[in-house]
Amino acid sequence: MKRINSLLLLTALLTGGSAIGQQKAAVSKDPKMDAFVNELMSRMTIEEKIGQLNLPAVGFDVTGPILSEGVDEKIDQGLVGGVFNTFTPQAVRKLQQRAVTNSRLKIPLLFGYDVVHGHKTIFPIPLALSTSWDMDLIEKSARIAAREASADGLNWTFSPMVDISRDPRWGRMSEGSGEDPYLGGLIGAAMVKGYQTNSLANRDAILACVKHFALYGAAEAGRDYNTTDMSPIRMYNEYLPPYKAAIDAGAETVMVSFNDINGVPATANHWLLTDLLRNQWGFKGFVVSDYTGVSELVAHGLGDLQTVSARSVSAGTDMDMVSEGFLKTLKKSLDEKKIGIDVIDLACRRILEMKYRMGLFADPFKYVDEKRAETEILSAANRNDARKIAAASMVLLKNENQLLPLRKNAKIALIGPLADNQRDMIGNWSAAGDWKKAVSVMTGLKNMAPDLKIVYAKGANLVDDPHILKQINANGAEIHADSKSPDELILDAVKAAKEAEIAVVVLGESAIMGGEATSRTNLDLLPNQQKLLKALKETGKPIVLVLMNSRPLTLTWEDENIPAILETWFAGTEAGNAIADVLMGNYNPAGKLTATFPRNMGQIPLYYNHKSTGRPYNGVSNEKFVSRYIDSSNDPLYPFGYGLSYTTFSISPVKLNRTDLQKGRNLEAAVEVKNTGKYDGHEVVQLYIQDIYGSVTRPVKELKGFQKIFLKKGESKKVIFKIDEEMLRFYNSELKHVAEPGDFNVFIGSNSRDVSQATFKLSN
Repeated sequence: MKRINSLLLLTALLTGGSAIGQQKAAVSKDPKMDAFVNELMSRMTIEEKIGQLNLPAVGFDVTGPILSEGVDEKIDQGLVGGVFNTFTPQAVRKLQQRAVTNSRLKIPLLFGYDVVHGHKTIFPIPLALSTSWDMDLIEKSARIAAREASADGLNWTFSPMVDISRDPRWGRMSEGSGEDPYLGGLIGAAMVKGYQTNSLANRDAILACVKHFALYGAAEAGRDYNTTDMSPIRMYNEYLPPYKAAIDAGAETVMVSFNDINGVPATANHWLLTDLLRNQWGFKGFVVSDYTGVSELVAHGLGDLQTVSARSVSAGTDMDMVSEGFLKTLKKSLDEKKIGIDVIDLACRRILEMKYRMGLFADPFKYVDEKRAETEILSAANRNDARKIAAASMVLLKNENQLLPLRKNAKIALIGPLADNQRDMIGNWSAAGDWKKAVSVMTGLKNMAPDLKIVYAKGANLVDDPHILKQINANGAEIHADSKSPDELILDAVKAAKEAEIAVVVLGESAIMGGEATSRTNLDLLPNQQKLLKALKETGKPIVLVLMNSRPLTLTWEDENIPAILETWFAGTEAGNAIADVLMGNYNPAGKLTATFPRNMGQIPLYYNHKSTGRPYNGVSNEKFVSRYIDSSNDPLYPFGYGLSYTTFSISPVKLNRTDLQKGRNLEAAVEVKNTGKYDGHEVVQLYIQDIYGSVTRPVKELKGFQKIFLKKGESKKVIFKIDEEMLRFYNSELKHVAEPGDFNVFIGSNSRDVSQATFKLSN
């Protein structure tokens, strides 16, 4: 990020206005495109220019309370720039044909959709993808999603979501990459590259849309759409980096968040969308509001629809999703001189240039090819990749006495409302996914181990709580109470466990309990599931708890009482096969948490890269006047970066090749990693750095690098990290990006807690 005058920046932040500059037209490097767009715009009426800024919803589903009306007629009149929620070559062809045949200027449409973790082949939810710590696999998942989506008529996805979140009460944590800005930035960049390939001219490239800009994951109380408030220094150091990384990777569109920033909602925040995004970061694409984000500014208290529409487009929001505030009011604001024609022209130009660069003017039907759809979508190769990626995302949280992997000829009791369930496997935001194509755990185990003896019992309804059930069923959960009573279901499960050698119990959330508008105030397993688990423990049979959830849960009792716990999140179309791969030992789990698991709700927000205090607690003493709870440990149940394997690894103490780091040079931090167990496996070796003394308070440690390595049993490998001055930079109180001379701790280990340490000095 470029340095700017800090006084001007802080003034802009506090006012939500511009203390730096107005919107400026990007300087194009394509004279042919400039000439084409200039000529086209010279023939456009004001209404047609505003029409390019209009994005209505049309099609098979809706992601909000409003479905646009009269869209066909508006397309005919040139009053639509793109649509979303329409896909398949046939449906897209119909609307595109209207645009290029019936409208006066024949301008083609964009077609967007929420391709969040796969299109038809569904991959693990994004939070799960992040726990693979594998950028190649994550990029591959986006590449496959882009191939399928583009074959199904789409050319724009509203992904990746790169919001940093440290509060698992927020349901949309499932859509992001957890709590760390460094890792989140790498993942955002990988997703952008996967979607867009190396050229928008490619037939299988789709536009990436970085969202939600900005700070959406910091909603107060973890309640969706709520207020966000933070200092500029936290914003720049902890929350903005993933957006910047995705922009630097070439993301062509940005979606604005619902929350306010320093008192001004993002959709109308000139500092955010013009001063920061365009003038500082150099973003050249276009900005779209979130669903009805423009009209919702009225409820925020910024004015009537005409006022907020003028403020939004002037701030830098180029396209209005569903509100139609631009379409209905911008001409009036122009006539009343509340905005200038230059503002409308600039937004229109950005959208037309994108269509040109995508080749839509040359071939409006570029993404309409029924033959591609037949071969690209849900292919055997795509499903095979989905299975591998799903297995790589699973995190082994506990494995007492090596209970896992299971023997392939064991007799198991398979228990739980998610054990023989297809509906929930694909998770939330699997918009075009077909749950009927998903593989259940039961089916996966049978596919993997035909000789495995399985005694099945449902054990409990997924949800009994009538309040939760009413809400999630209204949004498509389709959960129905079993004909047996809850007590009868538990009796069946206990009977099954007694007949078996081991109980595999599959519990967690409904898929609809995560994602947008699914904030929770209690993250325990639901009471009926807890009751089932406790009844099974009383049988004395060993239990493997398989979790499916879209956020960290509070699992203190489970950790104390259940010998093996496998976190599988929502793993997608191939969920059951991938879970079977892990349970049966065909894949050795290697996932590592990217969001801290708290012991209880009272610890939230809880994250590894927190700052120290003037009265830090050492975790041992009973001293009163320190920063601690009197009824709970400060420490998490499972820390950031944590995850076990069926094998074991030893990591030697950190060795530095020098302890004095001079500017312009680097030093090496090395460890020896050995596979000391009985299985081949992957380990994610993690590098953290602490700036011990700074001009402002600094985190206790920050992730600065990692290497995912594969070691055969008994094999060793030296892992070396290069540390340079750039890795030590942060934004100081003047918002200058600096590395301050002084002492630093370097930590290397298997997670953020279990590390060895060395110290070096950065010299002037």
